[in-house]
Amino acid sequence: MEKIYEQIIKGIKKYYTTNDLNKAVIGLSGGVDSALTLKLTADAIGPKNVTAVSMPEPGITNPENTRHAKVLAEALGVTFHQQSINSFLIGFAQLPWKQNSTALQNNKARIRAVILYNYANTHNALVIGTSNKSELLLGYGTKYGDLACDIMPLGDLFKHQVVELANHVGLPPEIVQKEPSAELYDGQTDAADLGATYGEIDPILKRLSQGLEKLIGKGMKPTLIHNIFNRVKNNRHKSSMPPIIKIKQTL
Repeated sequence: MEKIYEQIIKGIKKYYTTNDLNKAVIGLSGGVDSALTLKLTADAIGPKNVTAVSMPEPGITNPENTRHAKVLAEALGVTFHQQSINSFLIGFAQLPWKQNSTALQNNKARIRAVILYNYANTHNALVIGTSNKSELLLGYGTKYGDLACDIMPLGDLFKHQVVELANHVGLPPEIVQKEPSAELYDGQTDAADLGATYGEIDPILKRLSQGLEKLIGKGMKPTLIHNIFNRVKNNRHKSSMPPIIKIKQTL
C-alpha cells in the first residue's frame, strides 16, 4: 500500500504544479472515500491549503457521519465548513412538472457540487473528487454531481483497495468500517442499490476483460454478473465527455 500512497501523493502534487494552484476543496461526507481523499490531499499540498465542506441533509443524513467529518477535519488540521442542503432543495418544488425519485436524489448530489464549485471559484481552488474505480465502472454516481471534479485521487483504486489504503494511512476504524451509503434517501446503502457488496462486486470488475460467459463458467453468480456487466455498459456515458456532432465547414 505504501507504493500506492506515494504514487497518489506524487500525482496530486504534479497536477497542482502543472496548474500553478495550491488550494483544494473536498466534500466530506464522513465515509471512507472522502475521508481518504481528504487525508491524501492534505498530505500532498499541506493541510493549510485544504478545505473540507460537510453538506448534510438533516432528516436524511446520519448525524454520526457529520460528526465524524468534523472530527476528522479537525484532526488533520484542515479548514472545515458545514452547510446543510435542505434550503437549496426547496426551489425545486416550484417546477412545473412532478419530479421522480431519481431526479430528486440527483438534485442533492448536484447541489453539493454547486456548493463546492462556488467555494472553489471564490478561493481559486480545485474541487477534489472522491469517487473510486468500482463506482466509476458501475456508473454509481451522479453526472455533474458527485462525479463533477477537477481530479480524482482514488479513481484507479477499487473499493477494497480504498479500504486497505485507509487502514494503511491510519484513518479511524469507525470511518473505515462503516457501511457505504450515498445517503440520498432514508436507509440507502450501496449494497442495496447495487444488489451486492463491494466484496462481491470487485472480483467481477477486476475481470471484466475476460467476458461475461467466462466468468459465469468460473462459478460466479450469473445474475450478479449480468447485472454488473449491464451497469458497466449502460453507464459508460458518465465517464465520457458529451459527444460533439462533427460538421464539414468551408473556411
